[in-house]
Amino acid sequence: MLICIPDVLSKKEVAEFRGLMDAAAWEDGKKTAGAQSAVVKANEQLPVDGELARALGARIIQKITANPLFISAAVPQHIFPPLFNRYGPGATFGLHVDNSIRGDKLTGLRIRTDLSATLFLTEPEDYDGGELTVETAYGAQQVKLPAGHMVLYPAYSLHLVAPVTRGARVSSFFWIQSMIHDPQARALIFDLDQAIQGVTAKLGIDAIETVRLSHVYHNLIRAHAEV
Repeated sequence: MLICIPDVLSKKEVAEFRGLMDAAAWEDGKKTAGAQSAVVKANEQLPVDGELARALGARIIQKITANPLFISAAVPQHIFPPLFNRYGPGATFGLHVDNSIRGDKLTGLRIRTDLSATLFLTEPEDYDGGELTVETAYGAQQVKLPAGHMVLYPAYSLHLVAPVTRGARVSSFFWIQSMIHDPQARALIFDLDQAIQGVTAKLGIDAIETVRLSHVYHNLIRAHAEV
């Protein structure tokens, strides 16, 4: 399941992020790749433990934890500190799968990667190529979103970033451990939550239909959550 979350950052916030990032020193992206991924990874990233990456990452976490669609889709338990990468002309990240466990040296946080997230920080018309392609049961899905928009997708999926042929693709990427480990259960809970929001908008929060659907939702959470 791929879920696009619009306007995580405003255009003004994206411009602020980019101004700081464009003036920073970048390093080889292979530093955070596993042994297999490093073979097909050719990009740059902000130093993961650097002050800038940490400050911008904290702002992203503040934004997404206040975003109802993100909370509904991810049901997050832990969010890995966001990282930042840049793909210039010729840069790419071939077909790979994300590491199942990620550890953060600064905080000691260690998570199971249930979901991967990419927050786009470049407008699609400013670069050619660079599509995020995720293999799904329905075929390969290509994603190239406006700056400030984010996509969530299963971390267990094979995926790639196509070679950039013009301009630069800049983004933030990170992982989420969900309270709902089972992806099928998480998808059903997400669909139910979206339906509840629709019923609430039409009938009101105190309508018996809303109350009964909420009863089912919370008991599904209770049955599947790991806290």
